Parts: sequence; C-alpha cells; structure tokens
Amino acid sequence: MTTRLENTMNLYLEGIRDGKAREAVTKYTGARYTQHSTGVKDGIEGFIEFFEPFIAKNPKRDIQIVRGIEDGQYVFLHVYQSLNDGEAEWVTTDFFDTDEDGKIIEHWDVISAYAAQTPSGHTSVDGPTEITGLDKTEENKQLVRDLIRYILIGEAPEKIDDYISSEQYIQHNAEVPDGLEHFKPLALAEDRPLIYQEIVLLVGQGNFVATLCKASWKGQSLAQVDIFRLEAGKVVEHWDNAETVPPEDEWANSGKF
Repeated sequence: MTTRLENTMNLYLEGIRDGKAREAVTKYTGARYTQHSTGVKDGIEGFIEFFEPFIAKNPKRDIQIVRGIEDGQYVFLHVYQSLNDGEAEWVTTDFFDTDEDGKIIEHWDVISAYAAQTPSGHTSVDGPTEITGLDKTEENKQLVRDLIRYILIGEAPEKIDDYISSEQYIQHNAEVPDGLEHFKPLALAEDRPLIYQEIVLLVGQGNFVATLCKASWKGQSLAQVDIFRLEAGKVVEHWDNAETVPPEDEWANSGKF
C-alpha cells in the first residue's frame, strides 16, 4: 500500500472512526487542505470544527473502506458508514488530491443513503474489490471518458453497445436491475431526468475507474459519482452515488466542485 492511499484511508479510520479528528487531520494533510464537502470549512480547523461535534453526536461509528483507487496524485475511496448501530447508513465516495509527499491537499465527496437490497439482490457497495489489469489503466480510463461523453452527456447515444457489455452488466443502483437491456431505456430516453454535463475528476487503476461529474436531476444541480469495473474492453459492473448541490449561500467553502 502506498503512502497516498494510506494517508487518505487513515484520515477516515483514525480521524473519524477512531475519533481522533485533530490528530489525524494534522498528520495526513499538507500545507493546505481545500475542502469541497459543502458543510465543512477549508483547512485543518474546518475539519476539526465539523468532525468533533459529529463524533460526539455519533459515538458508535462503523466505517469500512470497501475500495481504494490510486492514480498518480489522486486517490478515490468507496466507503460504507453505519452510525449508532445502523441508525443511519451511508455510502461515501471521496476523491483526494495529494502533494509530492503524499499528504492530502484537496478533497471532494458525494454522500447518499446506503441500499441493502437492489432490484437484482445486490447492495450499494458489494461486489469485487481486487484491482487487476494494471496495464489496461489508460485504455479503461479512455473508454469511461468516451462512455460519459457519448452516452451519458449524449453526443452519440447510439454507441452504447461499444462501452457496456450486453452479456454481463451488474448494477448497484438502488432502482435499476442488472442488464444492459434495463439500463438502455433510462440512458437513451429523450426525457431522462438525469443529465450529465461534464467530468470534473476521473481516477482509474487497472479494471476500476471512478468519476465525479457535474449533472442535473430534473433541473436540480447534482454531484454524480460513478464507479465502473471493466473486463475485456467493456463495463461489466457499475456503482453510483449522487448528492444534490445545495444553494451557494449554504456553502462553507468554495463549493462542491
């Protein structure tokens, strides 16, 4: 495990799970800590100001890092959180930028409720976690860029079969069953409520690629995270996470993106 991945994981596990917010954020962040979680102020003191009351309010914190992707200076984490014996269950998807020493200097996140049962019997976070095919990283990243550009943004939706496997497409969305045949009508409908606008971050390692996109849901600004697992040049599994972007006057920092 590299320093970059360790530092991001430890900020979570030591700082939030173990309740050592000040110690962890001081240890694992760099000369600056720019924050895009809209309720949290920039910097070490902003992290402490938010998480010390959070820790006190939620004395039981089960935090499991399910997936970690490292791509140069960027790290992505896919995290399950259960608070107070399941009183609240969340999926958090986090992107981190790091400095030359591997310390965290910027953070983006999207948080939504955990689903224990999808239409095809999965959960929000289960499925493969092993990173394989490192020699395919750049190829897989480009495929996902093109998938978002042509299909989800909609420049050439007729190309959908070029990017997603028709033989196996495992879906972890809380409302969509497995199979490309179930996703196609949603993705290609002219009146679809989810509209992708641009890729903000794209992080890939081997067979996994994660993206943060600006999007909208029925006209409401949305931060949209998608995690793709690829095999043989096609997407075969998909997890997602979405969060409404609050009005600017509610931001504690420069904003979600």
